[in-house]
Amino acid sequence: MMQEHRIKLWDLPTRLFHWLLVVLVASAFATGLTGGSWIDWHGWIGLAIFGLIIFRLVWGFIGSTYARFGQFMHGPKTMLVYLRGRWHGMGHNPLGGISVMVLLALMLFQSLTGLFATDDIAFSGPLKSLVSSETSVWLSGLHRQAIWIIAGFVGLHVLATLFHTWVRGDNLIRPMLTGYKMTREPMAHSAKGGGPLAFVLALAIAAGAVWIANGGLLSPPPPAPTGSVPDW
Repeated sequence: MMQEHRIKLWDLPTRLFHWLLVVLVASAFATGLTGGSWIDWHGWIGLAIFGLIIFRLVWGFIGSTYARFGQFMHGPKTMLVYLRGRWHGMGHNPLGGISVMVLLALMLFQSLTGLFATDDIAFSGPLKSLVSSETSVWLSGLHRQAIWIIAGFVGLHVLATLFHTWVRGDNLIRPMLTGYKMTREPMAHSAKGGGPLAFVLALAIAAGAVWIANGGLLSPPPPAPTGSVPDW
């Protein structure tokens, strides 16, 4: 029987991204479905989610080993090996990697449509002025409909995590909390890369993207005309 050893699986930025996204998505659902005075909070939360997704997309190229897309995005042959129970990698398995990319795409779509959305009452996305009223209404409809698709995929993601943890005995939650995983795979090694400079770069790109998404490149609206003062 092979000896169990510990490896560093998930770096701190990946773990922070994961748990912040959990909190923000739950908050976005709550504020969006409640509406009313919470809709402004919903908009700010949407911007934060957009920034997180941009950070994760950048981190997928310059982060540590198992956070990189190239590590868990596989072709059909590897997927077939996994489905036959003969896959022995670390990090996201081939099916889990597809799930991660689908969730990232859905979250990006949802946050982007929210930038142009309107409720015709109290909320307008920061980039609404860039599209016509008809386009804004259309994007608003897509934004509202997509929440149930996202809810479905999030539910599947949670169920798959619990299945692997409780049924297959492969705890996926603990490594996302501690960063470390115990394994008997002799070739498994700790994650490398994704140091402070990479983190600062990804954070700077995400912050710049949020600034642009919040209308940072738009011209400020003209001042409201002042009324004429009676000459007496």
